[in-house]
Amino acid sequence: MHPIRSSALPATLSRRRLLQAAGATAACSLIAAPAFAQTRAISLTLPWVVNGSNYWPMVGKELGYFKKRGIDLTVSRGNGSVAAAQAVANKQFDLGVVFFGGTLVNMARGLPLQALATVGYDALMGNLVLEDSPIRGPKDFEGKRVGTVATSAESPYWTAYAAKTGIDLTKVTRQQLDARLIERALMDKQVDAITAIGSSSIPVLDSLGVKTRFIPWANAGVQLYAAQVIARRETIDADAGLCQAMVDGILESVVYTLKNPQASLEILYKAQPEIAMAKGGKENAVISQGLAQATMVAPEAMQNGMGYSSIPTLASMISLAAKAGALTADAKPLRPEDLATNRFVGKIKLSAAEWDAIKKNVAPYNKMLGIA
Repeated sequence: MHPIRSSALPATLSRRRLLQAAGATAACSLIAAPAFAQTRAISLTLPWVVNGSNYWPMVGKELGYFKKRGIDLTVSRGNGSVAAAQAVANKQFDLGVVFFGGTLVNMARGLPLQALATVGYDALMGNLVLEDSPIRGPKDFEGKRVGTVATSAESPYWTAYAAKTGIDLTKVTRQQLDARLIERALMDKQVDAITAIGSSSIPVLDSLGVKTRFIPWANAGVQLYAAQVIARRETIDADAGLCQAMVDGILESVVYTLKNPQASLEILYKAQPEIAMAKGGKENAVISQGLAQATMVAPEAMQNGMGYSSIPTLASMISLAAKAGALTADAKPLRPEDLATNRFVGKIKLSAAEWDAIKKNVAPYNKMLGIA
């Protein structure tokens, strides 16, 4: 995997201006950075290609949030959350940003991982239909063709959503599609709907000028956490100082992007110029960032501080995954407290006014997601 390195900022967005803006986040109650005897080179994998939903560690790298904590951070793209979690477990990376479903599957296989912080609280599983589709409610899927990718994160939970909402799946034609073609299949009306992760598929189609409607499974109680910061258990046990420094740096980065979405995207475009040059690249980044940020506004973070994981909620998600068949029959029994720890989080807290401003920013994306 090739490291993704940040470059100098454009003249219109100087490093000094960004750092001044970052200083405005003092109300976040940031803790003092741990002091290491010497700078440590640390590697982090993202869950997928760099995009607006996952690039915030790169922002923190550019703004010096990791450097001031004695960390020389290298950020690499991933190849899906399951593979990214495996790469952390196999010591290819020190830590990772991985969707909860990928961590859950790998821990059920016996890999010694744990989440240090939760960043996104809804994986945005659901169905995507064209804007003028006659599918308005769950029963409208009957008699229709629904495309899905068997290996995609949301695919196993389609049956759980159907069971919750009374869809008779014997009346639904399920069409297996290639991951590279699923959005095209909906666009070309080869299928009437697809199963999707909203933050992935909506920006792709929107950047092509295709208007869609998202039917979120979370409204029916079929919901998983999204992005989490993970590490090996041995790293957590032996190097708590590193874990704390990384969590603090990542969460500080997340807060900056929440408060300064456009300035953050300028950092992304400079670090990954191909995004800005690609047709629809900037539009995709703006939407994927907005959708991901909508999932960060949750009671867990608002009441307990950035990064907090609800252990009872994790317990219900384990049960959901088991019933949906997302875990193999020989899966290792899991306790919710094994999946995540809150020992490194809760130190960065936003005020009610700050949350209100963020809610206003993400309101258009909640509408796009059809979130109740």
